[in-house]
Amino acid sequence: MITVSAFKWVPPFAQGLVRDLRVRWALEEAGLPYQARLIDGDVQRSADYRMQQPFGQVPVFEEDGLSLFESGAILVHLALKSDVLLPTDEVGRARALSWLFAALNSLEIHIQQLAEIDLFVPDAQWAKLHRPDVVARIHQRLGELATWLKDRQYLEDRFTVGDLMMTTVLRILRHTDVLDAHPSLKAYKERCEARPAFQRALAAQLEAFEQHERRKG
Repeated sequence: MITVSAFKWVPPFAQGLVRDLRVRWALEEAGLPYQARLIDGDVQRSADYRMQQPFGQVPVFEEDGLSLFESGAILVHLALKSDVLLPTDEVGRARALSWLFAALNSLEIHIQQLAEIDLFVPDAQWAKLHRPDVVARIHQRLGELATWLKDRQYLEDRFTVGDLMMTTVLRILRHTDVLDAHPSLKAYKERCEARPAFQRALAAQLEAFEQHERRKG
């Protein structure tokens, strides 16, 4: 059985964004059953967990003696198992993987900066000064992505793991109105989020947090 580590609880601003969601979604698309290993801060800091995830993050993916960390690497591993996530032709597979890395390297690196400013240090003077430049760079990247997307339904001619990763990156902007300036991308994100596999993955992540709150109450 595949096991995916996930947090027992995170603050509301992070719920629905924790990166185990990416792996859950990929597993749901591929039709691969899995179980979640819910961890707390003690496990996160433990030597045993750090042997699996050197940075103490989630998710850790385990299957038949294989242990992987980093959501991008896990998604590549899963995509190679599923025609839903990767086309069968060599060119299509390479293009889909290019979009996966573009989501991480060309967009998330900038979008995550904005999230960290807004959610952790919004009142810091340096953050106030730096935020406009970060937002401008994000709009530049989103504009370039929208130019590529045009009237396409997906980044290529069908849904792939590249769309999965790109959607999870765009979702990090949910606390802002940045995406409103790019209606085609907003519609694209919502189209991907409407997929039943995404809805199941999101519900599973949120249910763990809700159960934690009920036990505390």
